[in-house]
Amino acid sequence: MTSNMYERILVPTDGSTETERAVAHAAALAAAHDAELHAVYVLNSASYAGFPMEGSWDGVGDTLRREGDAALERVEAIAADHGVEVTTHVEEGSPSKRIVTCTEREDCDLVVMGCHGRGGIDRLLLGSVSEGVVRDSSVPVLTVRVGDDDGPAADAEPETDHVAAE
Repeated sequence: MTSNMYERILVPTDGSTETERAVAHAAALAAAHDAELHAVYVLNSASYAGFPMEGSWDGVGDTLRREGDAALERVEAIAADHGVEVTTHVEEGSPSKRIVTCTEREDCDLVVMGCHGRGGIDRLLLGSVSEGVVRDSSVPVLTVRVGDDDGPAADAEPETDHVAAE
């Protein structure tokens, strides 16, 4: 069988250094499967909905867009280290919904994303973008645990929390 298991992989980024672990895993998978790599950054409109509307609104949007551009440039650099090119996307809205929409629109067959591995009351109170994507995605979602100080070293093989497909 010569066909690749994955043809198009989507990796969401929030620009954090923790997320880079998931990005590196996605880039390595894309290289191994000779797959296209797509990266998405979502401008979460809910995160700045509480800001006052007077005059500074445009500045907030511009700042968030610059942060998104910087996050996607970092994904491109990590992917280049793996010999992979990236198609980048900036979306606006609810992160989990926009990630699922981007996955469908770009016909991706895998989503690789960071997951903080929270459980119990933390997950209930804070919500979880990765949980929303796992629940709503029609393709498998590979979550890579990120941001745990007591977890494996960042250069170790990422452990996966779960892979879900409907």
